Amino acid sequence: MERILEVNDLHVTFTTYGGTVQAVRGVSFHLDKGETLAIVGESGCGKSVTSNAIMRLIPDPPGKITKGSVIFKGQDLAAYSEKKMRSIRGVDISMIFQDPMTALNPTLTIGTQLMEGLKEHKKISGAQAKAKAVEMMNLVGIPNPEERLKQYPHQFSGGMRQRIVIAIALICDPDLLIADEPTTALDVTIQAQILELFATIQERTGVSIILITHDLGVVAKIADRIVVMYAGKIIESGSKREIFYESKHPYTQGLLHSVPRLDAKEELKPIAGTPPDLFSPPKGCPFTARCPFAMEVCDKVYPAPEKISDTHYVDCWLQDERAKRLLAANVLQT
Repeated sequence: MERILEVNDLHVTFTTYGGTVQAVRGVSFHLDKGETLAIVGESGCGKSVTSNAIMRLIPDPPGKITKGSVIFKGQDLAAYSEKKMRSIRGVDISMIFQDPMTALNPTLTIGTQLMEGLKEHKKISGAQAKAKAVEMMNLVGIPNPEERLKQYPHQFSGGMRQRIVIAIALICDPDLLIADEPTTALDVTIQAQILELFATIQERTGVSIILITHDLGVVAKIADRIVVMYAGKIIESGSKREIFYESKHPYTQGLLHSVPRLDAKEELKPIAGTPPDLFSPPKGCPFTARCPFAMEVCDKVYPAPEKISDTHYVDCWLQDERAKRLLAANVLQT
């Protein structure tokens, strides 16, 4: 399968008056053509910063990519100039932002905003751009598109605005679509419609999708593979089945146990404690202070990735064979 994106050892920092925040710390993953990869984790774990770094949307200063590469179709985006990135954004890589109301300009018609990217990147006529805009509005399920092109964002419902943002992201036929929590502000009925729309669009266009979310229900619906982030690191990755049914990291298990289920009678089990301070992140596993299975070694040394299967990796001392033997011999303490 063709590999469209490969992120290697990505580090992103933010310099503030209080010090340097190490927001992303050595993140690595890949994405194949036509695949949907979900990046999950609680707020502040580095999901959105990672996606913005791929698009080179990190404001410098205060933010900076200090290390790593972002290989897109064989080219390292981390080494691109801002001028070169402007020719990539919206054409080869597009992004759907969290809030469609702030992503849309309230002073411009929907048609103007839809056609802007086409005129800039494709250099086509106004009539051709309008025809493409109508086609995209039909694709995302906006009725009466010719008339709706003349309207403004405030004349659309929340779900319709989200569809418009999706249409803007897809209108130049990108190879990669990054969706940053695209269903967060929507009710469950509209969420289901948007997820079905993603599946339809991917089937028709073959676009690769990175889905940024904290909603495991959304992940279960459309993801092929999942990476779990915590404190700026990827602590577990695998196929959808491996993460949901064979998860190994205590944090991943904690996330799954905190999801409400209609068929479950027991109470939810929240993850106790708070994430670590990324001004001075811990040397060992960042989840140690919240982990019910933490050992002495967890606080001192970060675990190397353990390969569970060809697609399943986890950064946890509980999976290390040497640590298991020492724990069984009572050399390590929990």
